Amino acid sequence: MLWHLCVALLSLGGIGSSPVSVQWAANSSQPVTARQQEIIQATVKLLSAVASGDYDTYREMSHPALSSFEPESLGVLVRGLEFHRFLMQNDGAPGRAGHTVVVEPLVHMLSEDAACIAYVRLTLTPGRRAKAEETRVWRRGGDGTWRHVHFHRSVSAAPHTN
Repeated sequence: MLWHLCVALLSLGGIGSSPVSVQWAANSSQPVTARQQEIIQATVKLLSAVASGDYDTYREMSHPALSSFEPESLGVLVRGLEFHRFLMQNDGAPGRAGHTVVVEPLVHMLSEDAACIAYVRLTLTPGRRAKAEETRVWRRGGDGTWRHVHFHRSVSAAPHTN
């Protein structure tokens, strides 16, 4: 099923030269407010930094006390940025040819200064396709900048290979 979704996404022409794109279902009629679009754009920028191994941008967009649950931490709550710096510098992300697709993002505005976004993340690289369910929490600081404060990433199945 994942393979069919990847082929469908590629055939829709929504994947360009950018390392991250957003894909909506053809029948999606959910209106997106300007504030929700800010959260989607911040998430795309953050994922672009991850895809390109740009730790400086990732750090600038994340709160220093970022917390997360992710497969790489084996169920342990990660606090701070050091774990993510290590992964980005040692996991082969820089220079990796590929594309990330954010599928059907759903943004919940929790207040004027807090939001939660949930989506399916497809990562397409030569010879490998991966799918993860992600939820990210964003908080806007006094300077008006959105900061990534928490995320939870779940991988539902082993990565697919050709």
